Amino acid sequence: MHSFLRNTAAQILREFPDLQKLTIVLPNRRAGLFFTKHLGELIENPTWMPEVMSIEDVFYKHAGQRPADDLSLIFELYNVYRLLQPEPENFDRFYFWGEMILKDFNDVDQFMADASKLYHHLSEIKDLESDLGYLSESQIALIREFWRSFQNQDRGHQEKFLKFWQLLQPLYVGFKSALQVSDMAYSGMLYRQVAESLDQIRQPEKQFIFIGFNAFTATEEKLIKHYITKFGARIFWDIDAYYLEDKNQEAGLFFREYSQDKVFGPTFPDELPQQIQGKESKIQVYATPLKSNQANLVGAILENVNQGENWEETVLILPDEQMLFPILHALPPQIDKVNVTMGYPVKNAPVYSFLEAVLEMQRYVKMEEGKVVIYHLPVKNLLASIYLKSVDKVFVQKLLAEIQEHNMIYIPQDKLHAGGKFFELVFQQLTSDRLFPYLSALIEELAERLDEEPLQRSYLFQCFKQLNRLREVFEKQNQIAVDREFFIRLFRQVFREVKLPFEGEPLEGLQIMGVLESRNLDFRRVVICNMNEDSFPPGGGLNSMIPFNIRRAFGLPVQEQNDAIYAYTFYRLLHSAEEVHMIYTTSSDQGKSGEKSRYIQQMMVEMGISKKEEVVFVPIDLKSHGEITVEKEPEVMKLLDRYVIQPDGSSQTAFSPSALSMFLDCRLKFYLRYLAGIEEKEEVKEEIDASVFGNIAHYSMEFLYQGFQARKNRDWLDKHDFEDLRKNWVSPAIEKGVRKFYHLEEDADTKISGQMAIVRDVLKKYIVRLLEIDEEAAPFRILSMEQAHKAKFQILTSQGEVRVGLRGYIDRVDEQNGTIRLIDYKSGGDKKTFPHLESLFDRENKQRNKAVMQTMYYGLLYQSMHPENTLPLKPALFNFKEIFQEDFNPYLLEKSGKSLAIEVNDYRDYQDGYEKGLKSMLEEMFDPDVPFDQTSDLEKCKYCAYKEICGR
Repeated sequence: MHSFLRNTAAQILREFPDLQKLTIVLPNRRAGLFFTKHLGELIENPTWMPEVMSIEDVFYKHAGQRPADDLSLIFELYNVYRLLQPEPENFDRFYFWGEMILKDFNDVDQFMADASKLYHHLSEIKDLESDLGYLSESQIALIREFWRSFQNQDRGHQEKFLKFWQLLQPLYVGFKSALQVSDMAYSGMLYRQVAESLDQIRQPEKQFIFIGFNAFTATEEKLIKHYITKFGARIFWDIDAYYLEDKNQEAGLFFREYSQDKVFGPTFPDELPQQIQGKESKIQVYATPLKSNQANLVGAILENVNQGENWEETVLILPDEQMLFPILHALPPQIDKVNVTMGYPVKNAPVYSFLEAVLEMQRYVKMEEGKVVIYHLPVKNLLASIYLKSVDKVFVQKLLAEIQEHNMIYIPQDKLHAGGKFFELVFQQLTSDRLFPYLSALIEELAERLDEEPLQRSYLFQCFKQLNRLREVFEKQNQIAVDREFFIRLFRQVFREVKLPFEGEPLEGLQIMGVLESRNLDFRRVVICNMNEDSFPPGGGLNSMIPFNIRRAFGLPVQEQNDAIYAYTFYRLLHSAEEVHMIYTTSSDQGKSGEKSRYIQQMMVEMGISKKEEVVFVPIDLKSHGEITVEKEPEVMKLLDRYVIQPDGSSQTAFSPSALSMFLDCRLKFYLRYLAGIEEKEEVKEEIDASVFGNIAHYSMEFLYQGFQARKNRDWLDKHDFEDLRKNWVSPAIEKGVRKFYHLEEDADTKISGQMAIVRDVLKKYIVRLLEIDEEAAPFRILSMEQAHKAKFQILTSQGEVRVGLRGYIDRVDEQNGTIRLIDYKSGGDKKTFPHLESLFDRENKQRNKAVMQTMYYGLLYQSMHPENTLPLKPALFNFKEIFQEDFNPYLLEKSGKSLAIEVNDYRDYQDGYEKGLKSMLEEMFDPDVPFDQTSDLEKCKYCAYKEICGR
């Protein structure tokens, strides 16, 4: 296999036998490591190895120092900014701009631009035009084009830009002066410092050899040319005729320029290598629908590799770091060694998400009546994490259930602390001065608890190191206050850049690396994931405060240069590759389109590759979802037996009116909810929706009349009783209703605030109106409020005659003028008319009246519990949405077509027909030949909680 580094090492060994007199300079340390390996394999006799350095090592050695970290530099930049700006922004708002400005300053110095002319003021454009002698006509045209387009902007934008633009030149000068005083520097500053004092560099004792460079910054180019012309340095280019001779090939952009240079030109070989076109390579392109599919595909590709091959000659390129762990999990078992040459972002680790969630929770902590309380959503998210569950799973489950049951919107801190010391550490209110020590303590505690998980501890170690560095920097900046919001934002901004470095043997096993790490390295087999446009090559422009035209005019890098660097990185992977596998995804992801990389398109056209790409997919049935049917196997029939009355007169459970109504709506839904026990997920309700309002109203009416019965020691209400009820007892009843709904203790505060205050006022109006209606109906006698009624109902099944349990809670039963009224309070606008009894059990009838069926059901229950009753049973619906109408009538009406409505005065007149319909429905439910299937009415599926299960 052709290897640039190996071939270069062999040539150097031939020309320079005394290796200790050499200094080898490569673009990065990894290339240096592989070069040393190849050199070691070629050496036959013991000898001193040459000094191997990266280009940045050369610069920093001449500069006599290394650059400071970005955070310290941004702080220093901010201090200079505050001196120049009369009304400076806060540091946390400046941080983002500071990063961008620092990068711009670095580019200005790396490419040796004249900052005084670059950051020129628009008002001095005439001076600028008269002093453009050092720029070419095309560069001058670019600058003029920018200022022309700038002048077309509205005045407000112009003023904002100029105000900031004016600041950049003094900021650049002041910043560099401040760094010199502090004995600090950024990398571009050191590079420029070296490039501007080349005459001070002494003749090196060793022969310098530069290997494998592609795109130089202006400072690098100046230094290397100086070494070539003054010290006789050598340079070896890692190139191929394929992209150098083709002027349309962006990969050869820099090389074509260097080959025409008077210094670099003579260093190019007389005959250009033709590795890409000079060999037959197996090139395969794969399209997958999802990013996650790539991991399995990579595993399948590597599984087909012949045993005995050197895995060191196979590289897996990951433009997207998030694919690392899915890939590692999908590798075939025959790969026993893997070298990962890329950092994994800590922000993708679960332990980082936990730390971020703990900090985010601080935004939702407040004091209420001297107690610390925390908003329920961040608390529930933290309780759901493995880090708290692993401490005390039972406590977490009980607490989550209690939060749900009591509908706790804010959870008291002491309730959370009952879980133990770790819960005390997590759930607390922090002041600004405690943020750093708190987070350090939390990381240390987590590290102790994750003693047997080395990877998680590694993440924590990186976080801990970065946190301590952050803390040290802040301690030196007395003038910058750290409040909670700033700390959280800074935590996210700084930690998003932290990566976990992997340790391993870099020269053994399958090589997994990022795009740029592959420079100068050659592999027989290349597998590249995420070969999508905007991923490889990466999309987006350069984040810069310097406009594009100005950057281009002053020789600063623009997107074109970035594209050329990535294109070269891609094509040089083909130098030695005998087998290339490129995978791209067809679906969009995080705003990135599922378009294949331009490199794939270019290769197909330029190399004349006609082979079709392979589409790899997870088999999915794209036909309409099959109908779900649950046959009544013996196990299913056993579930129904829970409703059957046993010889001792009891049953495990009983049918409620809502259960029977659900069976009529959809047999499968009934099965899932009442037999399979799959309940809808309950959530803490911050808003008072219709169901919450209705429940509180029910409880309030119950407490209102029960309170009356207890105080007066009588069940009868006369017209004169209602004035006192309206004036003095409605609000206390509502208070009790709220307590019961939210499961609050008697002495617990119900917090009259926000929505609840509005709901109480509205509810009071409704209850006062109900009392007015009751006053008109008085006198009447309360027989029961919210009382459970039961019945044993006989049906015929395949097992013979059985009785099943029926149950329901009747909101109110009273006796008025010799009639027993069965009253159901409804918060909605349920209709009270029905055409005939059969319609109540007709599942095909889209107008089936569920409310009428339910109130009729109460008649059945009441008569069953009171067989001695001879009084009429009159079902009634008190719809809250209708009670303010002047002609409000709560009673059921039988009305078919245009015929006159008949008021239902006695359930017993309808009893036979109703029980016949109910019996038929229940016998169908117990019929083993009638399965639990889906409804054919898709309208019923729109808001069904089980539609995801059904695929509807």
